[in-house]
Amino acid sequence: MTSSDKLSVKQARQAEAIGQQATLQGWVRTRRDSKGGFSFLEINDGSCLSNIQIIVDADLPNYESDVKRLSAGCSISVRGEVKESGGRGQATEMLAKELIVHGWADPESYPLQKKRHSMEKLREWAHLRPRTNTFGAVMRVRNRIGRSIHDFFQERDFLYTHTPIITASDCEGAGEMFRVTTIDPAMPPKDDKGEIDYTQDFFDRPSYLTVSGQLEGEIYATALGKIYTFGPTFRAENSNTSRHLAEFWMVEPEMAFCELTDNMDLAEAFLKRVVADVRQDCEEDLQFFQDRIDDTVHESLANVADKPFERVTYTTAIELLENADAKFEFPVKWGVDLQAEHERYLTEQHFKSPVILYDYPATIKPFYMRVNDEDEQGRRTVRAMDVLVPRVGEIIGGSQREERLEVLEARMAEQSLDPEEYWWYIDLRRYGTVPHSGFGLGLERMVQFVTGMSNIRDVIPFPRTPGNADF
Repeated sequence: MTSSDKLSVKQARQAEAIGQQATLQGWVRTRRDSKGGFSFLEINDGSCLSNIQIIVDADLPNYESDVKRLSAGCSISVRGEVKESGGRGQATEMLAKELIVHGWADPESYPLQKKRHSMEKLREWAHLRPRTNTFGAVMRVRNRIGRSIHDFFQERDFLYTHTPIITASDCEGAGEMFRVTTIDPAMPPKDDKGEIDYTQDFFDRPSYLTVSGQLEGEIYATALGKIYTFGPTFRAENSNTSRHLAEFWMVEPEMAFCELTDNMDLAEAFLKRVVADVRQDCEEDLQFFQDRIDDTVHESLANVADKPFERVTYTTAIELLENADAKFEFPVKWGVDLQAEHERYLTEQHFKSPVILYDYPATIKPFYMRVNDEDEQGRRTVRAMDVLVPRVGEIIGGSQREERLEVLEARMAEQSLDPEEYWWYIDLRRYGTVPHSGFGLGLERMVQFVTGMSNIRDVIPFPRTPGNADF
């Protein structure tokens, strides 16, 4: 066999491959033997959802020794002719002329037999679950979304900027961060107060895994205009829900000379572009999710692609929720953060479309968001925005940043943040400050929305959650 005639299963399933002499390589999904001296193999290589059928004649030299022993999970190479198929749902099949077995899979112990496994059980087999239809489809969609993210920003002349994974600053001020240290926990150095002496640590101070690249992204946006970051972020939040991960991927654009309305426009265009690309290039996988996972997938994607996003203030949203007929587990009043049930009510029942909420209470938002003037009730809001979509709720969070030095310092004081730890961030307001804005989108939340997968642990290759760092 030669690699020059190798086709992927996706290529070999196309009608234009008929008549080609080709090599296919992949993993056996099923084997069925006929009474007429043939075996029918279904193989898949991950290039598409569907398998291709291989017809193996009993005249093949290794038919009895190898072919008749094949079972789910075995890896093979097959050379033969791609022929038109008479079978339903497939344009082609292959008539094998040569078959090589690369790796066997004991049918007695191989976990992925032909039966339905729960998502919980498949998480225990994270090294094998990519071989299932569901997780193959999830990863192909995830890949397309990642490509769309880069395409969208690159086409708009944003600079891809790599911000640090290890940082000494807490962007959100929440304190739920993973510490990075070389200090021996059994014998930590102490200072004269008997506390751990972090001046003897690797970075000479307490350091953490980043929760966001935003603050560092602002540095480059206020010098180069438009940038975006795309990388892993971390939250040490002890949460075992279907919406939270300790390690996840985030894309964060940041734009100089940009106000909140511009930020909203970009976020809406961004989501519409990603959805359009996935609908165009992942049709087979999306149909699988529609049929097997969530029968509202197509409808939800059409909502984002085809409808203008509603834009309402937080204050208006609270009034709508207070007057709603629905009963909520969490009470609603001005000044509280909205829960997923509130967000889903707004998108799925009231507006029946994606929604951008903006102008949130200053008391529930981080220090860096631009402060609005007080309203007639004396309430302070900030130029924050959240983009909400059906089924998932919040998928994007962002804001116009506070560019006024004295207001920024006052907000930091309100939240008991030490200005010395953010001296470089404050400097950006001293030297050529400008209105600027940005937002963050969690990749996994986006994959959840597109696929209809109910648990965020099932849209990332290796989920990191409390008590789970296997693989």
